[in-house]
Amino acid sequence: MSPESGARTTETAGAGSEAHTHEHKGCWCCEVNDAMNKFAREFGPSDEVRSHFRNSRIEFLKGIRKIIDERISRLSENEQKGAKVTVE
Repeated sequence: MSPESGARTTETAGAGSEAHTHEHKGCWCCEVNDAMNKFAREFGPSDEVRSHFRNSRIEFLKGIRKIIDERISRLSENEQKGAKVTVE
């Protein structure tokens, strides 16, 4: 079909595949994509919920960073700086 006939031309790319151009009308992969996008819009979280989860991911990563920093500090404290040697 040509774009003049009412079908839109779409480029899609799947994981590990080349982008392809085809007529949108009747393409099952585009129909599934459209259905999934509609589902996500209708049943997906609100902007407020998305913001909450984004912030919680940030706080989680900050917690991991704090654990690593504390572990580095403990290892640095216990590390021997050197041994005394008597020179004759």
